[in-house]
Order: sequence, then structure tokens, then C-alpha cells
Amino acid sequence: MFDFDQYLGFLAFLSILTLGFWLMIFLITFVIPYWIGGSLIERLNEIKEERKAKRA
Repeated sequence: MFDFDQYLGFLAFLSILTLGFWLMIFLITFVIPYWIGGSLIERLNEIKEERKAKRA
């Protein structure tokens, strides 16, 4: 059915596909929301500081 070289290539393909899948899941669930949330909090703090500077 498969030669040994084809078998190794198939295993390499499956491992790369699986690593890419889990990396994408990790990025979508943790990294991107953390990045967006941090930038929103930073922007809100900047707006708050601008309002304090205008009042003083």
C-alpha cells in the first residue's frame, strides 16, 4: 500500500496539520482576545487621563 518514504511523508503532513490546527485554536481563544482587551483598557485609560488633564 505505502512505501516507507510515503508513510513518513504522510506522518509529517498529519503532524504539521495537527500543530497548525491547535496553534489556530490557541490564537483564537487566548492570544487575540487578550490583545484586543489590553488595547481597549489602555485606550480607556488614555481617554481618562486626557479628561483629567483638561479639568486641571
